[in-house]
This record gives sequence, structure tokens and C-alpha cells, in this order.
Amino acid sequence: MSIADLDAAEIHRILEHADRHWALASEPIKKLQTLRGRTVINLFNEASTRTRTSFELAAKRLSAEAINIGGAGSSTSKGETLVDTAENLQAMHPDCIVVRHRFGGAAAMLAKAMSCAVINAGDGQHEHPTQALLDAATIRRAKGKLEGLEVAIVGDIAHSRVARSNILCLAKLGARIRLCAPWTLIPRGIELIGGDETRERTRVVTRLEDALDGADVVMMLRVQHERFEGEASRFPNTRELSRTYGLSERSLGFAKPDAIVMHPGPINRGVEMSPQVADGPRAVILQQVSWGVAVRMAVLERAILGDLSEAAA
Repeated sequence: MSIADLDAAEIHRILEHADRHWALASEPIKKLQTLRGRTVINLFNEASTRTRTSFELAAKRLSAEAINIGGAGSSTSKGETLVDTAENLQAMHPDCIVVRHRFGGAAAMLAKAMSCAVINAGDGQHEHPTQALLDAATIRRAKGKLEGLEVAIVGDIAHSRVARSNILCLAKLGARIRLCAPWTLIPRGIELIGGDETRERTRVVTRLEDALDGADVVMMLRVQHERFEGEASRFPNTRELSRTYGLSERSLGFAKPDAIVMHPGPINRGVEMSPQVADGPRAVILQQVSWGVAVRMAVLERAILGDLSEAAA
């Protein structure tokens, strides 16, 4: 449900297991038998390209049956409650339901009502735990470690479940986090979400140069306009926000020469980063997508099998 459910040792176990799956993508036959005969239902009530596809690929590469259900294609569009939908799906005896929903806490609510495994694939503005795990895997592959690294997270932190999960995950793994946005896009007390662990390793700045100065990793976030419904505008306009907080080749110069650039996608080119940066040699955005499949394979094994020892065997 949350990165808060995992300690550092368990995160490392998942990442190490994902390492074994990383090489499978280059094999002519991308198939393991770990979850043969198991069924995974992807219940996505929000639009998704990367997360939904990677969970489907992850299940299929482990020889599980994968079934995708979108919000428009489910009975929730007819007024059925999410719990009723899930209970009806459970009556068909799946082994795991992967849930994405626009409301925070939706996955946890289902987990209490279900007997099968439930994985949170992003719930509202709450968390996106598998995104944080794949980000950690990407950083570890690029940098060889996470402990002691300086990670700048820049953009719409107020509406970002990715930011929340990454704060928890990176702090547990020993990195230091800098959050950067205008004050209107930084929730009060965001650095305290993990207690002393995140408070000691997280600081908030409002100048892009301060966030990037000496950073090892730069993680840019999209402005999530779809979550602004009913809110007053938090910044003058997208153009001005981009000019002040957008990542360009010039501003990237404040980071370390070997700093990597990340983005959970989808990218709004020319807004949170320039095309030159997005397509540049320091961007590892497509590597994040590749790690998404490997990490989610490990997460599915852990959720369905109970731990990773059987999968390792």
C-alpha cells in the first residue's frame, strides 16, 4: 500500500530481486514460470500508460494471466461502488488485484475488504510505491548506491504521489532529499511524513539553483492540472512557472557534472524540462520505464507468494 510498509532491508530485497529480472528484457524468450497458473487483475480507474502496461508485462513475463479493466469499462461507470466491483472480481478468485484510483486511500480500503493480494498502483495524491521502487532501482544502477546521494525533486509536489513515495523510499535508503517548488506547491510539513527519518534527510527550498547545487539526481515532476479541480490557481501561468522552475541545459549546470535527470512521465516538454535535457545524455527517463517492468515483477512475486524466497528458488 505504501513505502511506509517496507523497511530498508525489504526494499533492498525487492531491488536485488528486480536486478535478476532486468536482464530478462534482452532475452529472446522473456518468460519465467514463477507465477504460472496465477491471475492478476489490473483495475485502473485513472488513465495510465507506463504503470498499467508494465504491470501487465510483468505478470505475463512471470507466466501469470493478466486482465485489464479500465474505469470506463467497469460497472463503476454505472454507479457500482469500488468495493462492490472488487468483491465481484474476488468472487472470480484472482490471486492479485492491482489498483489505481483517483482517490487517496482507495487501495487500502480494498485491501481491508479483500482476501487476495492488493497492490497500490497510485491512489490520488497519496502514494505511488512501485514508482518510488523503480526510481530507486534506476538511481542505484546509474550511481551504484543510494546512501549519501543528494536528490532534488522539483515541481508540483503538492499534488504528487510520486514525490511522497520517493521521500519515504529515498530517506529509508540513506539519500538526502531537496524539495523545490513555489511555496504554493509545497504542502506544509511535507518533510515530516516519515517522522524523524524524513525530517533529518529532507529540506525544502524555493529557488531552483539551491535545489540543484551539487545534486547527484534531479527528479522533475509534471504539473498535475487534473488535480486542481475546485482549487484557486497556485501559480500565475505555466509559462512563468516553467521559466522559474523548468530544467534547462543552463540550470542543469548547477548540478554535479555526472548528475542524472529523471521524470516519472508523462513529460510536458518545454514546461518542466527542455527537449534538450529530456533527450540529453544525462536523462535516464527511458531506463526508469525499463526498470518499471523488472521492479513490478518482483513486487507481484512478493505480493502473491508472500516473500521472495520461493521466487528466488
